[in-house]
Amino acid sequence: MSSESHFASPPSPPSERGAWLLACTIAAVGLAVLIAALGGVFGRASASVAPPPVLASAATPAPASASVASAAGASTHAAIVAQPSLAQQRLQATSFVDATQTHISRRWMEGFYPIYAVAQSTFGVNWLLLASIHRQESAFSTAAGIYHGLNFAGCCGGPMQFNVTNGGAGGGAGVSTWDLVADSYVYGKRPAHYDHMTATHPSIYDDFDSIMAAAHLLSADGAQYALDGAAWDAAYDYYGHDATGVSYADEVLARAIGWSQHGFCINCGVDTGLMEAVHAAYGAPVLAALSTATTARVRRPKPKPAR
Repeated sequence: MSSESHFASPPSPPSERGAWLLACTIAAVGLAVLIAALGGVFGRASASVAPPPVLASAATPAPASASVASAAGASTHAAIVAQPSLAQQRLQATSFVDATQTHISRRWMEGFYPIYAVAQSTFGVNWLLLASIHRQESAFSTAAGIYHGLNFAGCCGGPMQFNVTNGGAGGGAGVSTWDLVADSYVYGKRPAHYDHMTATHPSIYDDFDSIMAAAHLLSADGAQYALDGAAWDAAYDYYGHDATGVSYADEVLARAIGWSQHGFCINCGVDTGLMEAVHAAYGAPVLAALSTATTARVRRPKPKPAR
């Protein structure tokens, strides 16, 4: 063995290039995260959108609180009244009472909250009444066929199921309920983003256009912030003046009142006890008036034929 073997060169230290690259990478990622956090990127991605604040808890109505208009079975103003077809009435009559739960995601609903808020502030209608009709008409726009075509009766479409084929009470021949309020979207600021924004306006399939039109219609028919007899009358006008319309208005108002008392609940059914209270206060007098009017028509004596 040579003497040089006892004095071999020491091993070279390991390269620090990889460690420096790793450290620089970690630092760059950390800096990017810091910038994103300061800029609110992650906050915007994860923050949830809250529903508009509930104005006030509505009291459970009592029979004595029935409005004069409801007791008479007709509105005291020139209402815009929907005209559902017989086929539509028969099908919807089987859908009451809705005490079941739906399964709609919170993220889906977040797109509607800004629209409800704009509609409420623009037309002075309680957003809970508006949302309850949205739930009634299309299960918050989740029912099949909401964003294209018309319903099974061939008359109505969109999230709020506007009639586009009727004459429109007070609007003259050829003017539908939708035509009367279609331009309502121009009175409020459209949210920057929401699902199903159409390219042209107005459109019954555009969430903003349709919900704003519904709020305008409810306001024109007397609804305000209070969830009372005037709100019931407006919901009754929204559907149509018949027995099914009574059930419709009972359910819509009971749901809205329940939300005001317990908080907005996407997937909760209607409290049947509350709906019975609403019916006793507002629906029963109208139903009685409808029955009386029907009986009077049946019993009206026929004129004797001329000799």
